[in-house]
Amino acid sequence: MDRRLGAIASRPCVFCAIRDGSVSAHLVLDEADVLAFLDTTPLFPGHVLLVPRRHHETLMDLPGALIEPLFEAAQRLSVAVQSAMNSQGVFVAVNNVVSQSVPHLHVHVVPRTKGDGLRGFFWPRQKYASDAEAAAVAARIRESLLPR
Repeated sequence: MDRRLGAIASRPCVFCAIRDGSVSAHLVLDEADVLAFLDTTPLFPGHVLLVPRRHHETLMDLPGALIEPLFEAAQRLSVAVQSAMNSQGVFVAVNNVVSQSVPHLHVHVVPRTKGDGLRGFFWPRQKYASDAEAAAVAARIRESLLPR
């Protein structure tokens, strides 16, 4: 095994810590099978990470019974993020191992607007100006989220 991958795998899972409440996050969705929160270094404000509550490292590891709840939530979050952030569309992606900075399956839902500067796979990250700004963005997305 690659020593770097072993080091990543041996660290406590930050997404499980968010789920358990020991690490704070700006939650936008909290349901029985899934949890969604703002990315702390978003591509654009409103960049959401959707995770299964139970720890599964990749999409290939996800049990079949969780595929529908995960992607149904991704669909609803896509609508909510686009609406809340007044974007023209969204980018939805899943990395598996390569470029997966946290080894817990997560779906990126990113607001997109033509000419936003996102090209290919060069994704410059940014930070929210403050915790208050992140909280306001999370609230806007929660308010735009359609019920199940």
